Amino acid sequence: MIRITELRLPLEHSADALPAAIAQRLGVTLDEVLAFTIFKRGYDARKRDAIVLVYTVDVTIAAEAAVLARFSTDQHINPSPDTRYQPVTHAPENLEQRPVIVGFGPCGIMAGLLLAQMGFRPLILERGKKVRERTKDTWGLWRKSELNPESNVQFGEGGAGTFSDGKLYSQIKDPKHYGRKVLTEFVKAGAPEEILYLSKPHIGTFRLVKMVENIRHQIEQLGGEIRFQQQVTDLVIEAGQVRGLVLASGEQIRTDHVVMALGHSARDTFTMLHQRGVFMEAKPFSLGFRIEHPQRLIDQARFGKHAGNEKLGAADYKLVHHANNGRAVYSFCMCPGGQVVAATSEIGRVVTNGMSQYSRAERNANAGIVVGVTPEDFPGGPLAGLEFQRQWESRAYELGGCNYHAPGQLVGDFIKGQASTQLGTVEPSYQPGVQLTDLATSLPDYAIGAIREALPAFERQIKGFSLYDAVLTGVETRTSSPLRMTRGQDLQSVNVKGLYPAGEGAGYAGGILSAGVDGIKVAEVVATAMVAASR
Repeated sequence: MIRITELRLPLEHSADALPAAIAQRLGVTLDEVLAFTIFKRGYDARKRDAIVLVYTVDVTIAAEAAVLARFSTDQHINPSPDTRYQPVTHAPENLEQRPVIVGFGPCGIMAGLLLAQMGFRPLILERGKKVRERTKDTWGLWRKSELNPESNVQFGEGGAGTFSDGKLYSQIKDPKHYGRKVLTEFVKAGAPEEILYLSKPHIGTFRLVKMVENIRHQIEQLGGEIRFQQQVTDLVIEAGQVRGLVLASGEQIRTDHVVMALGHSARDTFTMLHQRGVFMEAKPFSLGFRIEHPQRLIDQARFGKHAGNEKLGAADYKLVHHANNGRAVYSFCMCPGGQVVAATSEIGRVVTNGMSQYSRAERNANAGIVVGVTPEDFPGGPLAGLEFQRQWESRAYELGGCNYHAPGQLVGDFIKGQASTQLGTVEPSYQPGVQLTDLATSLPDYAIGAIREALPAFERQIKGFSLYDAVLTGVETRTSSPLRMTRGQDLQSVNVKGLYPAGEGAGYAGGILSAGVDGIKVAEVVATAMVAASR
């Protein structure tokens, strides 16, 4: 097959326009186009009055070799790559141990699924509850201000991504097409097939719940075992080699291969691993607020007369501003037509995040507006970033009234430096509630100053962004892991053999897709190592 990229057509093109454009692009007749499939479809809205759809298509024609030769110097016409996944190995019959995976978020899910498909019968330990039980506990915080520290937005089946926009795209380099494997498995488990071809696919929270359950059942049918409410409290290390795990119940599990697929909020587990001497280092992350606008304002600013078009959906945005104090301010995890959610996992702290359903039909758009911080901002070793996050989460809890309400402020008041006393036209979506205040003391001074400067600057990119009545809700601190459990080229910990740090908590992913890809990479290495050890 031949792959054509950057094939551009008007937003409202007819059904026969695409095959005609393919034939014209290849310089063949329409009859010579035997078949085609859409590999990717996106849009270019830089000129909002002339929005175009941008296709990547795989085409079957009779004279493929001749056409490829004719376009040998054209970067947009090439042989279609084979994106089908091929297992690297299969479990031997004399397998004496099972690999153990700690964490059942996107990374642990894909590592577990892949190892199960290769016959290794993985044991997966998840500290939280099954996804539907976990959902009830999460609603307990949102509706009743009742936090379960072991079952919430951060902990439980599916990981933090379960309560998010469900974005399924990433900017990682993926030469082996592992991302395609992730998306294919998601579709098999019930995700909409469009995630295979949309340039910015998403799935939404409710659909993620059923999909995660289906993958769990598949792992179990293949011989894997998933145990919930099983927190790992210790690591058994002998002569620099992992030999097992200890659970909170006191049970010890023997294994020489542990995939540590933690989320970025497993702070107690990070501390335990540090105490056991596992090498880790502090890394940069970001903190800031959630901002909410009417979704219709963002749609109009981005799409103009095409706002509301079904092919475009609810508009998103991606913004960056370099402040005069040297800090970068940027939008993070933008959730069209969604809501701001309470995402803490620790008593006495407030954390925000964004979430959308598949429809993206809620009244508000929200996004993190965050400022980058580095270990120089929180000196003190590998765990210093955790305490830095806690400091500002505790402050947010105080400003919100010590009842898990979040502190909030109108954008106009924030820019002026005055406390907000009443809401305007934008109703904040955060539950259990928002306490209006002055956010000036909710983050470091350099972050407050940089965000104050950035909001009017973003107005120049999106008309209405600095709307006086838009609402800032604090604080967003868990944008990524504040540490990295450093691993070598063999994907093992640099100082503990048999320990495979993986995914977002380990500092090697950021989002559902990249975490799933990292899970595949680590699963392949674990499988190969176990086969070699069995010989």
